[in-house]
Amino acid sequence: MKRTIAERLADGVIMALIGIFSLFCVLPMVHMLALSLSGNRALMSGEVTLWPVDWTWGAYQSVLGDAHMIRSLLFTIMLVALYTAIAMVMTIMAAYPLSRRHFRGKHLMFGLIVVTMFFSPGIIPNYLLVKELSLLNSFWSLVLPIAINAFLLIILKTSFSQIPSELEDSAWMDGCGHFRFLLRIVLPLSLPVLATIGLYSAVDRWNMFQDALFYINDQKLYPIQLRLYEMVINSQVNDATAQEGFNSATPIPQSLQAASIMFATVPILLVYPWLQRYFISGMLVGAVKG
Repeated sequence: MKRTIAERLADGVIMALIGIFSLFCVLPMVHMLALSLSGNRALMSGEVTLWPVDWTWGAYQSVLGDAHMIRSLLFTIMLVALYTAIAMVMTIMAAYPLSRRHFRGKHLMFGLIVVTMFFSPGIIPNYLLVKELSLLNSFWSLVLPIAINAFLLIILKTSFSQIPSELEDSAWMDGCGHFRFLLRIVLPLSLPVLATIGLYSAVDRWNMFQDALFYINDQKLYPIQLRLYEMVINSQVNDATAQEGFNSATPIPQSLQAASIMFATVPILLVYPWLQRYFISGMLVGAVKG
């Protein structure tokens, strides 16, 4: 069909708006990259905007030479991988029975799950629960309390519910049980949604630091985001101390802070290209039907 001038103009306006919003997302990362590659003189004089001044790799050499930062990165990768696997398994195990036609009480259970999205016990009750379960200062305190996300569970349950009932009836006639039906039919047909849920789970766990701040004291169990948080706090304290006239306080260089942020951000960004083709279709499939 031949497009009218008004339709082309509308498409141009939409593309321009998308481009502007994309710049708002990209420019801060470009600025941070420029800061991490610039020299201290340029940083102190405020010359750096979107392009490095006085190029140097010293900040990245310092980050890569920091054993604590490397250990936190490796620990976070292991944590994200294990958490994503556990979250996927538990979400699938909860979503499948809730999507079956003949499962009694599924509406009540689904309603209780939805309630948890709007009402939370708060930080102190969660801390007391983790403490009573003897999970403080342990790896599992960063995994088990957030193993199931109600929002992702609803998306997956909706996707499972859209599988034709005729396909299910045919599987039963062939002697297929629930477990085999889930593995052989349901999961292969739900790959886009599963990839979307896996991506959401991995990104949430990678970016989260508050639970580690509350539950972890052992620096060997510090995830990368908590390590960055500690660096920012120490930098603020050192800046305040230096302003008070204490020469012993040494502020953390801005280039080192920027390099640490890039060091912690780039690994999770590399995951998106692998799952991009599933992401949009997975979100649409999980949101079409309630």
